Amino acid sequence: MAIKDFKELSLSELNKKLADLKDELFHLRFQLAINQLENPMRINAVKKDIARVKTLIRETEIKDSKNA
Repeated sequence: MAIKDFKELSLSELNKKLADLKDELFHLRFQLAINQLENPMRINAVKKDIARVKTLIRETEIKDSKNA
């Protein structure tokens, strides 16, 4: 997903997306371990999506703390 797609989500939706991505990464790593992974580049894409979501969550936290 692109960063602009993630920016449209609320904080709770970002947290849910983060949990989903971590779950997907777990399953991808499991498939890699048992040699059933069809697209190994998907692991890198999921890792980058996780980083994007974490960055947006942190930005939101900083923005909220400055406004408080």
